[in-house]
Amino acid sequence: MGIGIAVFAFILIVIILAITFKSIRIVPESKVYVVERLGKYSQCLSSGLNFTNPFFDSIAKVISLKEQVVDFPPQPVITKDNATMQIDTIIYYQVTDPKLYTYGVERPISAIENLTATTLRNIIGDMTVDQTLTSRDTINTTMRKELDDATDPWGIKVNRVELKSIIPPQDIRIAMEKEMKAEREKRANILEAQAKKESAILVAEGNKQAAILNAEAAKETAIKKAEGEAQAIISIQRAKAESIRLLNEANPSNAVLAIKGMEAFTSAADGKATKIIIPSNIQNLAGLVSSFAELNEKYDADKEQINLDVNKN
Repeated sequence: MGIGIAVFAFILIVIILAITFKSIRIVPESKVYVVERLGKYSQCLSSGLNFTNPFFDSIAKVISLKEQVVDFPPQPVITKDNATMQIDTIIYYQVTDPKLYTYGVERPISAIENLTATTLRNIIGDMTVDQTLTSRDTINTTMRKELDDATDPWGIKVNRVELKSIIPPQDIRIAMEKEMKAEREKRANILEAQAKKESAILVAEGNKQAAILNAEAAKETAIKKAEGEAQAIISIQRAKAESIRLLNEANPSNAVLAIKGMEAFTSAADGKATKIIIPSNIQNLAGLVSSFAELNEKYDADKEQINLDVNKN
């Protein structure tokens, strides 16, 4: 009897332990377990240690609370000017309410994809091709707002929407390539013309500066030359004035003045003049000089004769 009770107690303990272990739920970080009891929503288990009813509770869905990225295939979209564009979109979303995400919509990712396509068509339908290609930020912001409002009842928050690629039709791409090529050639021609213009301006400025410097150098040379000639003239005049002053201080006689006059006429006669008019006083002086020279020669001759007679005796 005692053995039977012990076995029963052991079996009971094992059953209790099994039920206990089965009721324990350990939820990882950033995960949420949606629990249903008898097919009806019961609770959401957050990360950590949780306990459930092992007989009536079941895990309906495991949901990640991390931000997720969905890359949808390109969608054909018609623009305002009837051009078909292929637009590839990327959605960044996050589950904020696990219960609404589980029971709010069937296949939420497919619902977001279809909602993205319809929203994109509505936005692009009011834009031209050029506006579509140049308004990525506007399209991203508008789509994010509209998708976030639409997915809020599903427990989903759309954080970002990015247009991965915008592919226009083939003929438009060819026209755009030609336009870009023409624009690049235009910019190249403009830059070349600007470079030539700046080069010509620099050359002209250089020539102008050179001409100014040459003119200033010639001016300085002329000024220095004129100053030198002026200094020379002043020096000559000062020398003449000094000589006249010295003559005045010496109180020269008429004979000396006449000799100075002869020297002056001698200098004048050294030129190419064919006729020289000599004043009468200078002529008289010349005659006096000639007489004096003759007397001097006669005196020398007499002196020599006397010396010869003395030698004979």
